[in-house]
Amino acid sequence: MARLASGGQHGLAQSVFQVGGNFGTALGPLLAAFVVLPYGQGSVAWFSIVALIGMIMLAGIGSWYGKTLKFNTRSVRPSESEAIHELTHGKVRKSVAILMALTFSKDFYLVSITSFYTFYLIHTFGLSVQNAQLYLFLFLFSVAAGTVIGGPIGDRIGTRRVIWWSILGVLPFTLALPYVGLLGTAILSVIIGLILASAHPAIIVYAQSLIPGRVGMVAGLFFGLAFGVAGIGAAFLGWLADKTSIGFVYHVCAFLPAIGLLAAFLPEMAKPKIPAKRGKR
Repeated sequence: MARLASGGQHGLAQSVFQVGGNFGTALGPLLAAFVVLPYGQGSVAWFSIVALIGMIMLAGIGSWYGKTLKFNTRSVRPSESEAIHELTHGKVRKSVAILMALTFSKDFYLVSITSFYTFYLIHTFGLSVQNAQLYLFLFLFSVAAGTVIGGPIGDRIGTRRVIWWSILGVLPFTLALPYVGLLGTAILSVIIGLILASAHPAIIVYAQSLIPGRVGMVAGLFFGLAFGVAGIGAAFLGWLADKTSIGFVYHVCAFLPAIGLLAAFLPEMAKPKIPAKRGKR
């Protein structure tokens, strides 16, 4: 639905859509620090009101989407089919496999931060639970900001360049993170969140251009992979932290962005074409 409402600016639409979830996630640590901790776990039930409002809004959007589909008989638009060079089925499958590997590296590393960052800060720097939640909020807010940035930049310079820069470009910062002090940890975590999160909108838009007319399938594939990796990664990293230490987990996960080297094998995208705005008559 975000792509349908994009007006040709697919990266921007994808970023706006995803930043809603990222911003909601970023508020989680603040709500935990200032609502759940003081008032107990029962206070979580009040948050269901927000979910109810979301359900009502989605019902209206779904109605609009259904009506719009009736007037949209073409599943592939010319602008989409022209967005990428002609590729064989083998190259398309190879490119999708690379994008899935990049999604794995990105989300596996992100779950190491979101799930264990507060424990790492408490164990390494002796922070209180409430202060550690504030540091986690800074990281998650940077993820939301990176999501907003990644889509529009991809519309301008091409999604492949954003993917290459965001996943591999974050490697020096992830490698340095386990060796710096508290201030350095806060600064590096913000930089990592900004850079790494910019990749996801670009990956989705790139994959949708690889397989025109399969927008829903591609979105489901990569969002499903992202959530699946996050769940499995959290369980695995928790087991590994129990067997070794949280510090060891961060040292190991620091090398995950090196998988971004695979982006070199992605085919170059044609320059995105953003429809010009028509003047009023």
